[in-house]
Amino acid sequence: METNAVPAAAPVLVARGLFRFRSVDGQQVPIVRDVSFELRAGEFATIMGPSGSGKSTLLHLLAGLDRPSAGDVLLAGENLGAGDEEHRAALRRRHVGFVFQFFHLLPDLTVEENVTGPLRIVGQNPNRHRGRIQNLLELLGVAKVANRLPAALSGGEMQRVSIARALATQPPLVLADEPTGNLSSKAGEEVVALLRSVCARLGAAILLVTHNPRDAAAGDRVMFLHDGALRQAAELTGGPFGVADVFRRLEELGI
Repeated sequence: METNAVPAAAPVLVARGLFRFRSVDGQQVPIVRDVSFELRAGEFATIMGPSGSGKSTLLHLLAGLDRPSAGDVLLAGENLGAGDEEHRAALRRRHVGFVFQFFHLLPDLTVEENVTGPLRIVGQNPNRHRGRIQNLLELLGVAKVANRLPAALSGGEMQRVSIARALATQPPLVLADEPTGNLSSKAGEEVVALLRSVCARLGAAILLVTHNPRDAAAGDRVMFLHDGALRQAAELTGGPFGVADVFRRLEELGI
């Protein structure tokens, strides 16, 4: 399988000087403060931060689901802020796959129908991709349940299906928002390991945001978000890491 064409040297995702202010008691309070980083094809990066640190707001900015108060987001070299909501939605459909904490599978559709939903949204006939989708389901260990409804699946299986759905359109970037937050510890470990291996095999970049040090440690690079700002000097590189490495850095940062 191949991802959407992006020059090998070009970052899949670029955040430049991102700010997001919210009105709190009549004052503009920064929820995201001057965030800048890049993510390249095949890289697995994690952003670690406690609840309320701005992780979800940052992810929404990176996906074009919210607009920054200042700064830019580039997806595969295209500026998310260069157009209206229709422009941002088109970029998302072409370049981004999502994995959510609560799965968001449609209950009346089978596993295969849920996975191929994004193809229909972008106007593609799922039958033309049947072989590739079958390979994807097998890769994620859910081919045997392809005809079942979500209610018949375990939590781990549902998250595997949501990963398959995120990869159905072969996006160069996958954004994962607390993907193990609704799973047991064992199922969570399996999902993160699968996410890492499958994205590496398909060449997609992944950005996972989490408050879980175990999940954060799985990244090639771990960034730390606190009070809306990335602690650039504290970033861990060269992973995956031991969970103790992440805890040690959190203690050093006082997070």
